[in-house]
Amino acid sequence: MFFEKISEKASLYNDLETKSVRELLEEINAEDHKPALAVQAAIPQIERLVLAIVPRMRNGGRIFYLGAGTSGRLGVLDASEVPPTFGAPPTWVIGLIAGGDKALRSPVENAEDNLQSAWQELVEYHINRNVTVIGIAASGTTPYVIGALRDARQHGILTACITSNPDSPLSAEADIPIEVIVGPEYLTGSSRMKSGTAQKMALNMISTSVMIQLGRVKGNKMVNMQLSNAKLIDRGTRMIVDELGVDYERAKDLLLLHGSVKAALDADKDASKDSSKDANTSASSQ
Repeated sequence: MFFEKISEKASLYNDLETKSVRELLEEINAEDHKPALAVQAAIPQIERLVLAIVPRMRNGGRIFYLGAGTSGRLGVLDASEVPPTFGAPPTWVIGLIAGGDKALRSPVENAEDNLQSAWQELVEYHINRNVTVIGIAASGTTPYVIGALRDARQHGILTACITSNPDSPLSAEADIPIEVIVGPEYLTGSSRMKSGTAQKMALNMISTSVMIQLGRVKGNKMVNMQLSNAKLIDRGTRMIVDELGVDYERAKDLLLLHGSVKAALDADKDASKDSSKDANTSASSQ
């Protein structure tokens, strides 16, 4: 069956090599306004996916991103940002790319054409029905991703996809297809551009909203972030200053003692409860 890929259609712009740098930049920027609108249109599907993921995660589930090339790299990127941002274990969100880690920097010939390899990789993680598998492919035709979703679905695992083409073979294998239709790329077929931008936006929305729902954020603060450098220690210290009204050095001591903003705030809350309980006990005995 013939499948027309919008993402592969000819650019709306021509004779790029004759344009000035300013013209190129302004035209690319004009096209870059489109991904946000495409993602906005897909919010109902993204919402449906997040609502399905959260109970699975609360029951010990995990999220797997699968992709090849740019799509795979973006999945690995989003997964790798979850532990430092939310203090979550690295096993909660995992990114797999066709060709393995080598493909993060260099193309691996024919890796994306293997229909079975991604499922074989998933099996090595001892997956179960609490897992969510999200395939990422601008074209919607990548065998590596399609094969994994097909097998996952047959095993009763929740599947979703992010693609730039409507009614693609990949969407047909997904329980929840997320189609972000950004139109032809500025550079014909270069899905690292608008398609990649839309994928990154959708992935940000999925992982961030899931982590918020799982209690990894307080107010609008990253209270579970890893304290991996001086900047983040300073940020965490200032959060504690704002929450508890203590001086900077005391806040920093609390942060380093407990290892995260949330743990420090929880410890202070518990200490306040104990203090109040002791005071009430003392008053009752008099």
